[in-house]
Amino acid sequence: MTDPPRPGRWAGRLLAEGSDPDPRFTLANERTFLAWIRTALALIAGGVGTALSGQLLAAPLRTGLAAGLAAVGALVAGLAFRRWLRTERALRRAETLPPPALAPVLSYGLAVAAVVLLGAVFAAR
Repeated sequence: MTDPPRPGRWAGRLLAEGSDPDPRFTLANERTFLAWIRTALALIAGGVGTALSGQLLAAPLRTGLAAGLAAVGALVAGLAFRRWLRTERALRRAETLPPPALAPVLSYGLAVAAVVLLGAVFAAR
């Protein structure tokens, strides 16, 4: 048997609210959190790959794209937990789930980065 979470910790504060939701919803929320973490890791890996791309891109553009991808990956990783917590809280309170505020920013940002990268690759050829 496990000890109940201490009241001062985030888990204790979360569990003190509302009632336990259906475990399937909590597990789905956890899978979504892990998907955001995978996305963050992919962005960071893309930044590393871009930084190591050699003569494919000019140095200032390569450095800027690499730093941008890694920074966005760090942002996504940092906000993934916040999203999980807000969703879990809404599930416990039987409230409407919060919209994924980061999703449009991430998708438009990646689209812009891809266009810049494609433009740079075609300009270098």
